Order: sequence, then C-alpha cells, then structure tokens
Amino acid sequence: MHDYVRVKGLSKHFGGTNVFSDLSFDISKGEFITLLGPSGCGKSTLLRCLAGLENPDAGSISVNGEDITHLKAQKRGIGMVFQSYALFPNMTAAENVAFGLKMQKLDKELIASRVASVLETVEMIGHEKKYPDQLSGGQKQRIALARALVTEPRILLLDEPLSALDARIRRNLREQIRDIQKKLKLTTIFVTHDQEEAMTMSDRIFLMNRGKFVQIGTSEEVYLSPATEFAARFIGSYNLISAADAKTLIGFESPEPIVAVRPESVFVREAGASYPASCSAPVAARVLSHQLLGNVIRYRIQAGEVTLTVDVMNRSSARLYAPGSDVELLFNMAELKPLARDAV
Repeated sequence: MHDYVRVKGLSKHFGGTNVFSDLSFDISKGEFITLLGPSGCGKSTLLRCLAGLENPDAGSISVNGEDITHLKAQKRGIGMVFQSYALFPNMTAAENVAFGLKMQKLDKELIASRVASVLETVEMIGHEKKYPDQLSGGQKQRIALARALVTEPRILLLDEPLSALDARIRRNLREQIRDIQKKLKLTTIFVTHDQEEAMTMSDRIFLMNRGKFVQIGTSEEVYLSPATEFAARFIGSYNLISAADAKTLIGFESPEPIVAVRPESVFVREAGASYPASCSAPVAARVLSHQLLGNVIRYRIQAGEVTLTVDVMNRSSARLYAPGSDVELLFNMAELKPLARDAV
C-alpha cells in the first residue's frame, strides 16, 4: 500500500497564478519518488509545501497517519537538500552537519558520533574541518546531504540537488544518493527536470505539467507506454507522427490522431541481419544527419513526408551512414503507440 505519505486535494496559488490544484497521491515507506517535469510546472512548490516552507491553500498532508499540513517545518521530521547547497560559509563541514542537532540541544558526544557516522556514509571523512569555499561543488552537495541525513528524517526531500554539477559528478552522486537511500530505507522525494536522472533513480516517476500529474508509474511504464502526447514528447525522443502519415508510410491503422514511435523501434535495414517478425515492410528513406551519442548513433532520416529520429547501436564506424545515404527502414509495428492529442 502506498500510504506512508498521503496527500489529498492539495492546492497552491501565488497571487493570481494557480500553481497546482487538487493534487492527491500516496507514497510507500522507503519508496524513491521523482517529481519530473519542465521548469515552472509546480514540482518545487509541491516539495516546499511538503517540507512546510510553503502553506497550501487547501488539502491535507499526512505522514504515517499524522496530519502535518499545518505543522512547522522543524517539527515535521523532514530533511531537505537544496540545489544551492545553503551551507553556512562561516562554519566548517562538520559544524554545518551538526547544526540541526545543536538546535535540538542534543548531548555533545552524541552529536559528534552522529556527525562522524553520517560523514562516513557520504564519504566525506577527512574534510570535517574545511569551510564551504574550500570544497568542490560535489563535496558541498554531499555535506548538504549529510546535514539532512544526520537528523534521521522520516522523509528526505531533494530539490534539483545535482543540477549545478558537471555530468561525471552528477552520475557518481546520484548513484551514491540512491545507494544511501536504499541502505537507510528512507522515503525520498526527488525533484528534477532531467529525464535520465528520473529514469535511473526512481521507484516511481510522477510526471508533471502545468500543475497536474500527467502520468504516474515506474520508469519502464512511463518510458514504454506514455499516457499522453506531452509524456511522449518529454520522455525519450519519441517520433510523433500523424495517423495519416503512419497509414501512408507503413499501413498502420491508428485509432488515435497521433502515433508515437521510439527511436529504437525503427531499424535501418542491413543485408543478412534478422529483425522481429512484427516489423513492417521496408520503407525507402534518406539520411539527413547523424549525432554520435557514445554507444548510440542518432540519425535524422527522411521517409516520405516524415522526418524521423532513429537510434542505432554504435558497433563500428564502417556502419556509419553519411548524410544523403539511401537506406531502408523497418518499423516494429508491435511497439507503435497510438495517442490522443493533448488538450490546449
């Protein structure tokens, strides 16, 4: 049962701007949830309402059966990590981590023990006496994470904590955050607009747009079965083609006006290779351009009146199709997804 965190009918507006209205959802104990969506969709405001940093206009929030809707932030047992680190510049790393425990007036020895333990958890032993301006961005974020963890929160909230870091540090830190979360069985809500981050870290993704949940599901569910046109545009690099073009191109009869086609569901036909039995007849096409994405080559290919994104595994430079190359495409008909148009 997803009932450790229970939100019912939550609404929030600023002046004449409605951020979200009537949001309801449940989260299980120990679950890692990601609020995913474009900037301005309401995900950070929702997180701040859960933390007690903003007051909702309507609705309720409960944790483990306790109504915390109007409880002060410091009484909620919730830890929060911000994008901006929010460390005290005049305190050492250890002092920053200990700050919340000192506010609780805990015994000095207990504080020292808990600080040492959490610094070990985030792999920051040896940096205790450094000030924030002596730490790298990744180290600052680990200290911010340690400060949130040391109070042993019921819930951990992470508001785009990795967006200011470079790609390599982001990858390492998100793996570390996920490992710590699993080890501590800590109920976690993570905000990001980065779909790769959401896909790799989450038990479930709550995809948001314009203050509403567009789709809730596992990474696989959201990626393989987008519920709406917006979900298909936001998750992955889906090709969205009209039902008329799908019929003309490959004879696919769609009950909806749009057909979503994943880039890896289209094959560039090669002599002697085998393909799923559910593939279409070959379609003549021409390569427009390509991008090397590491282990994948992403092609833009013109087929009839349609321009498609097609992903091919990068196995050999000899198989690279130059712009202007004539090719044949095969569509995996079993993986095509009819979609209704989003309401404007």
